[in-house]
Amino acid sequence: MNILCTICARKGSQGIKNKNIINFNNKPLISETINFAKHNKIINKVVVSTDSKKVILLAKRKVDKVFLRSKYLSGSRAGKIPVIRDLLLRSEKYFKKNFDYIIDLDVTNPLREKNDLKKAFNKFLKSKAEVLFSVTKARKNPFFNMVIKNKNRGYKLIKPSKFLRRQDVPDVYDINACIYIWKR
Repeated sequence: MNILCTICARKGSQGIKNKNIINFNNKPLISETINFAKHNKIINKVVVSTDSKKVILLAKRKVDKVFLRSKYLSGSRAGKIPVIRDLLLRSEKYFKKNFDYIIDLDVTNPLREKNDLKKAFNKFLKSKAEVLFSVTKARKNPFFNMVIKNKNRGYKLIKPSKFLRRQDVPDVYDINACIYIWKR
């Protein structure tokens, strides 16, 4: 199996300035994700997509290839899926081989454990799914206690629910951006 690990690290974060390179455990945040990927035996190649000169300097000696992201894929409105697709196609051309699976690891989730990826990948293979993403049980449930603001400044339930008690609503989950896995 040829498994490509993608790490996307755009420089223009709108939430936290320079979030991919801020210190975490006395080293740049991206280093945690790179080290995790490089020391995980199921991954064959680790690539980074960035438009940041600082990320390039931090990553170029640690990963198999750093690709400079195009302006089109660097803006705040660019989605992650097109960036991963671009990374896959450029990697296949660069390494002259097709990858069977793509694992994307988000830089901002450094507390994943080695076993997390192994378990996720085994579950992915066993389920014969096309995609797997990691989740966390949601703190709020949209079936019961979520509201939106009306134009007239009032609030209303997002979706009227048949549930009258919080205890009766189905469990819901948040995608936690820790691990994403796709079939080629």
